[in-house]
Formats: sequence, C-alpha cells, structure tokens
Amino acid sequence: MTLYYIIYKFPEGGCIVVAKKSVNNHSFNSKQKLTVFNSLFFGINSLVIFTNSLLPVKGDIVRENIAQNPTNNVPQDPSALPNTQPLPEVQPLPSLEELLPKTPENSNIPQPSLEKIPGTITVSQFQIIGSTVFSGQKLMEVLEPYTKKPISFAELLKAQEAITQLYIKEGYITSGAFIPPQELKDGIVKIEVIEGEIEAINITGLQRLKESYLRNRLGLATTTPLNQNRLLRSLQMLQLDPLIANLSAELSAGSRPGVSILEVKVREAKTFYAILGVDNQRSPSVGTIRRQAQLSHNNFLGFGDRFHIGYVNTDGSNSLDDLSYVIPVNLYNGTISLNYSSTNSNIIENPFNTLDIQSESRNYQFTYRQPIKRTPNQEINLGITASRQESKTSLLNIPYPLSIGANDQGETKISALRLFQEYTNRNNEQVFALRSQFSLGLNLFDPTINTNNTKAPDGRFISWRGQAQYLRLLTPDTTLLFRGDLQLADRPLLPLEQISIGGQQTVRGYRQDNLLADNGFFASAEVRTPILKIPQWQTTVQLVPFFDFGTLWNHADSEVTISKKTLSSVGLGLRFSVGNKLNARLDWGIPLVTIPRSGDTLQENGIYFTLEYNPF
Repeated sequence: MTLYYIIYKFPEGGCIVVAKKSVNNHSFNSKQKLTVFNSLFFGINSLVIFTNSLLPVKGDIVRENIAQNPTNNVPQDPSALPNTQPLPEVQPLPSLEELLPKTPENSNIPQPSLEKIPGTITVSQFQIIGSTVFSGQKLMEVLEPYTKKPISFAELLKAQEAITQLYIKEGYITSGAFIPPQELKDGIVKIEVIEGEIEAINITGLQRLKESYLRNRLGLATTTPLNQNRLLRSLQMLQLDPLIANLSAELSAGSRPGVSILEVKVREAKTFYAILGVDNQRSPSVGTIRRQAQLSHNNFLGFGDRFHIGYVNTDGSNSLDDLSYVIPVNLYNGTISLNYSSTNSNIIENPFNTLDIQSESRNYQFTYRQPIKRTPNQEINLGITASRQESKTSLLNIPYPLSIGANDQGETKISALRLFQEYTNRNNEQVFALRSQFSLGLNLFDPTINTNNTKAPDGRFISWRGQAQYLRLLTPDTTLLFRGDLQLADRPLLPLEQISIGGQQTVRGYRQDNLLADNGFFASAEVRTPILKIPQWQTTVQLVPFFDFGTLWNHADSEVTISKKTLSSVGLGLRFSVGNKLNARLDWGIPLVTIPRSGDTLQENGIYFTLEYNPF
C-alpha cells in the first residue's frame, strides 16, 4: 500500500501558502498594492502528491478476524474463533506537518518597502464579506489590533493577512482575504474573503472500478471551503481501501481565483482471489481432514461490491461454506450483506458410524453494517443482523432428536436478531480491536419452542458475546498477539448458539470443539518471531510459542453437566509463507489438563496443520 505527501506550489516560487508573498521589485501605486496579495495568493498552479510507503497497520484485517464478519474472504469454521493473520509490515504514519513541510521564504527576491508609503488611517470597524467558516466575533478578535487607532498602509495589509493566516491555520490553504478597491466612509474598511473550492475532479487509471466510487468519496472531502486536513484524511482512507493499490493526485488552478481542479491517478488493486487449502480443523466425528476451495471478488460488478463462495469437504461432510454478496449502500462505507451456508454430515467415527447418523444444517443472514467514525487510525462500526438457522438429524435414516432442545423430528430452528458494535484503534506499533454482539432469539417463523419442559433450551434467548484482539510490534520483525472471547447467556442455549473450546482456533492440544456450553471464556497469547528469511524468494519462517486457556459453564437451569470445565495448553508453532502464494502453519499443543481421548487423530495428539495456496 502507498501514502501521499501533499505540497502546494505557487508560480512565483515556494511550496506553502503564506500571507506575505515575494514579488519583483516594481513600483506600485496604492490600488495595485492593495491587490498584490490577491493576485499572488490565488496564483496556485499545482498540488503535487508524492508517494511514500509509510502506512499504519490495516485495521480491517484484525476487525474481520475478530468480528467473524460474514464478508470475510476466508471464513473459518463457524464454531471456532477466526484465524489470526500474520501482522503486516508496520511503519510510522507521517503527521500532517510532515505531509505539508514548510518551505522557507526566498530571501533573494527583493520586496517593495510598504513602510515608506506615507499617511495613516483610523479604522473604526472592519466589515468581512464572504466568510462562512468563522464567526464574526472570532474575526473581530483577530482584527482588534488594527482597529480604533491610526495605522499605516502596511499595517492595513497586515489586517487582511491576519484573516488569511487564520484560514491557513485551520487548514483552508486555498482560501484568502484581500481589500477590494473602496471609498473609506466612517472609518469602515471592507475585507473580502474568497473561500477555496474544487471546480472539477478528474480521475484516470481506472479499469473495473467505477469512477463514481472515487468521485463521490472525494466529493465529501472537497466541499467548499476546501480544507487540506479533510482532503488529506480522505486520500489516506482511499489509499487504505483494499480496492486501491496506488493513488496520486494533483491540484491545479481553475478558471477563476480560489477555484482548483483535482486530478487523480489511480492504480487498482487485485480484487480476484482463489484459495485452495487443506487442514485438520474439523471434528473427528465427521473427519478431521478438511479440503476446501474458495473464490472471492472484491469488486464484482465494479462499484465495490463483494462476492464470495467456498466449498469444504471432509470424509463425512460437504459444505457450501459461505455464499455471500456485499453491496455498498452509501458514501460512508455502509454495506448490506446477504449470506447463506449449508452442511450435510455423516458420523464416520467408530463405533457410531454403524448407526448411520446424519445431519443437515442451513444458515441465512441479512446484515446492515455502518461505520460511524473512520480515520486512518480509528474506526467504529455499528450493525444489525437478521439470521435464521435450521438443522435436523436422523438415525438409520429416521428423523430423530440427537441434540438437546430439538423437537421429535430432530429439528432445531432459530430466528435471531443480532446487534453488533466494532471498534478498531491502530498506530505505528499496535492494533487493538473489540467486537460486541447482543443476540435476541425471536418467536418468529416457527422457531423451536419447548413449552413442555421449561428447562430445555429453545429459540427464545438473550446472549452477549465480546471478543478482543491486541497485536503489538515488539521489534520490527517480532509481534505479540493476545486474543480473548467471552459469552454470557440468560438461559440454556441450543447447541447452535453455544460457545466451544478446543482446536487450532481456541485451545490447541485438544480435539476440535472438545467442550460446548452456554457460557464461556477463552484467552490466548503468542509471540511470532522470524527464524528464517529469504528475501529473494519472499520466504519467511516464524517460530510461534503460545499459551491457550478456556473455561466453560452451563446456565444454572441447564440439564446438562460438564465433567471438565477448563482446558489449557502450551505449545510451539511454525508459520511458513512464500509471498502471497503459499501459506502453511503447524501447531503442536501440549495439554495442561488431562481429559479422556476417544481417538488417535493428529489433533487429538495436539498437532494441527494448515496449508493454503493462491494460484492467481
């Protein structure tokens, strides 16, 4: 990714707007001297943006990992916390002062001596025309040193310069003040302000992305009067947009004073991804080895919409992992997403495989997500999801309830409304992300309702889940990662809503989804440090020592008891990557709490692996 430096150039030289300007040493009459600053100030001829590779950590990577966002390009097993991706290279983000370095004035250019103009005037009041940014009181405070006392012509020009500097100080560097020709009456002097504006936005370099995507977002930052800080933030946010690989811009003079044209050149980022993968992150009951293929496009129809489809297969299951489509609905990155997934499973683990146990599940989601604050360093999002989950089980091809709360036909149905809040804060050295979600089970569309047994879970419930992730650079190559997950429920929950621990995404060293309960807490800490780097091959190998801990408990009204409520482990992992093409991961967890083992698979011996290949 690339960030941009902005410097304002002027025809007469120099790279920053200042009220005092250098001109050739000519003789000017009084009227000409009154308009010298106006002609110089609005003589801006270009805004040049230079590329720089200094970028903050992209918070959207961590946010999607924590949020289990259904639009994530690489969705994980729904019962486990999402996988945490390797930390991107972190470099410091320049301040706005660094982005706009001041250029010292050219002392070699002679300037006329305004102090030699004879005569003084007494200004009883200044009348400001055309200012919409500052209150009259603020403007009068700035001009107070020049009122109700005799002042020279040079001091009169300093009054207009004070107004201009007030605009510049607040970032309105294409706005300025001048004293128009006038007849002095009753000591009242008129100062006119021209507030800078954008006349046109010209965009080049686009291929698939529609021009309106950029034009409309830049339009929010280029409203009149033009503010450099607002424009800088907009350019930074566009540079962090995953649809844009590179952005450069130039601001040139428009058709009249105070008007500019913004020229933007764009190079689009890669938007199509295909991933082939294999891992052992499924439960041994349906086969631990998971083979998967995923396709995603982050700009499917050209206006920033996203499409994703995934397929997962094990020896005992087939899943349409996540069929999703995300549509941007406003200029503030609000989105609507539609998600569907389904799984068909057969129990293949001995001795239950002889019973021909089968299950089917489907999941539908409709989500609206809206950022309410977005800066290069911070983001806050609110969202709401309407979800529908359905599952059914059978024994010897006969519908049969095999999970708690299911009806006589082995069916479980949940209609839920979920309200979520997301917060991400990042700087040059760390990323901190939080996600909170309140889920409310509704009595809509024939959900599972158990009226005969008040202690049995059904589709009516309230639960809260909070997730956190903290990522910090210890050295330029070594990162520290903390993860946490907490769920609380007001009553016993159906298995589809319970929290689980055990597996590569939670407590390593135990089989996938080893424990399942209504309430639970999980925490993990790991350090990633490189032990081998081959730059010419873009190859990195990281050593990852870790500690995992999780504990679960059921609601007091639950009829199910848990023999072992806590799991914990320590271990060592390896991460291997070759550019963006190949990623591999191997974890060995050593259980600190002994539990009975029902099999001898790799994951039950504490070993997990993941291999992913991107062919394009």
